[in-house]
Amino acid sequence: MRMRGRGPRDAPASNAGAGDARRLAPPGRNPFVHELRLSALQKAQIAVMTLTLFPIRLLLAAFMMLLAWPFALVASLGPAERALEQPLALWRKVVDFLLKAIMRTMWFVGGFHWVTVKGRQALPTEAAILTLAPHSSYFDAIPVTMTMSSIVMKAESRDIPIWGTLIKYIRPVFVSRSDQDSRRRTVEEIKRRAQSNGKWPQIMIFPEGTCTNRTCLITFKPGAFIPGVPVQPVVLRYPNKLDTITWTWQGPGALEILWLTLCQFHNQIEIEFLPVYNPSEEEKKDPALYASNVRRVMAEALGVSVTDYTFEDCQLALAEGQLRLPADTCLLEFARLVRGLGLKPEKLEKDLDRYAESAGMKRGAKISVSEFAAYLEVPVSDPLADMFSLFDESGSGEMDPREYVVALSVVCRPAQTLDTIQLAFKMYGSQEDGSIDEDALSSILKTALGVAELTVTDLFRAIDQEEKGRITFADFGRFAETYPDFAEEYLYPDQPPFESCAQTPPALTPNGFCADFSPENSDAGRKPVRKKLD
Repeated sequence: MRMRGRGPRDAPASNAGAGDARRLAPPGRNPFVHELRLSALQKAQIAVMTLTLFPIRLLLAAFMMLLAWPFALVASLGPAERALEQPLALWRKVVDFLLKAIMRTMWFVGGFHWVTVKGRQALPTEAAILTLAPHSSYFDAIPVTMTMSSIVMKAESRDIPIWGTLIKYIRPVFVSRSDQDSRRRTVEEIKRRAQSNGKWPQIMIFPEGTCTNRTCLITFKPGAFIPGVPVQPVVLRYPNKLDTITWTWQGPGALEILWLTLCQFHNQIEIEFLPVYNPSEEEKKDPALYASNVRRVMAEALGVSVTDYTFEDCQLALAEGQLRLPADTCLLEFARLVRGLGLKPEKLEKDLDRYAESAGMKRGAKISVSEFAAYLEVPVSDPLADMFSLFDESGSGEMDPREYVVALSVVCRPAQTLDTIQLAFKMYGSQEDGSIDEDALSSILKTALGVAELTVTDLFRAIDQEEKGRITFADFGRFAETYPDFAEEYLYPDQPPFESCAQTPPALTPNGFCADFSPENSDAGRKPVRKKLD
């Protein structure tokens, strides 16, 4: 399994015709991983700062939040669903000014001495929604506190002491995970505010829905674009020599990021307000197209690539299992293409046995792209051809459907390594005893890891202790139970061990302070990018 002819910036430019548009290329780096390497001098500096400046900064920042709390409490009293009076009352202007000053002081004592602002923030009557990207840290709250714009927050946030009061002051739109109808009502509330002719504060939304390492822009959730009103794109940059800001699922945790950032003498941030983006009639009807085109504009301003990866791909990349995916895996691209076909991996798991039975009956016979389309019960299309090419290593126009089933099993249940291997043994195993040889094991593991080359000779010999030249799933299971870290030892011994994200919960939720409220049935990311028609 391999990525054929693709690179992080090889995606052709978007064309006006949908038929000419091609899928976007995968990023050069995993956008959900952040590696922070410190030199000896940097470690010494952090040690000194930890004992001197860090505790002072931490105490002053906490004091500023406590100082802001009574002002926010008084100003947030009253019904939250009522629009602000226009023009603002004098007392509200005073509280607004004081809170902005207090919060700016808090960031100043944290090392953000200067905040570079480029462009002009649009008036609420010009753009009721501000879309910010890339979302890479909780320090992205700086533009929120500078503008006192509303944001979309999880309903649970309002009950957090002090922080919940500060949040309620900016009149956020709360979305509840426990309420099945909450997302729909959230979109309706945003529409209502956006069409209020400036009576409500502007709403800042991070359309990526989770934090990345800023190397590219991942798929934008369509929630901010469903109202079909003009938006103002806002791009964020952190041009620091040492990146202690980025908070992704694999890398330094939230508290470590806070500690390291407060230990820097100075932290830089740039906020650039781009021109207001007015949607075309087609974009108003198609939030996914609207989101893609706004993302393209923001990517060009940042000078980064775009990719159709989503937060769901983060879950796949960081799933805990005995076969942790390498950084160059093709399975992230495979998962994206599966969604591009209108299929949802979480709903395909129940069909794995049916797919496996059908593929196993072919006993290794290869199929063409048209047969592959019939196998999946979908029409032949560009996304299907791209997926087919992942498995057509020789370029002969044929693929083994068993490899598709193995890859799909990993995507559907990434943490259940042995279940995937057992399913593979059923397809590749002999009819007599279900055993496989070394070549079959190589094919299974290459597909399960999404790599083109993999040496399994040492692993196969370690499992085949009786030197029969074949192993069963029972043999593999016993070996995996005895040596749970067999992948690091036998498959990639020359690579450093994968960093385990000890703080990752069993079911990942997006990291970031802006909750996703896009409807569950959204088809964002499934349609090719097209240029704005007008």
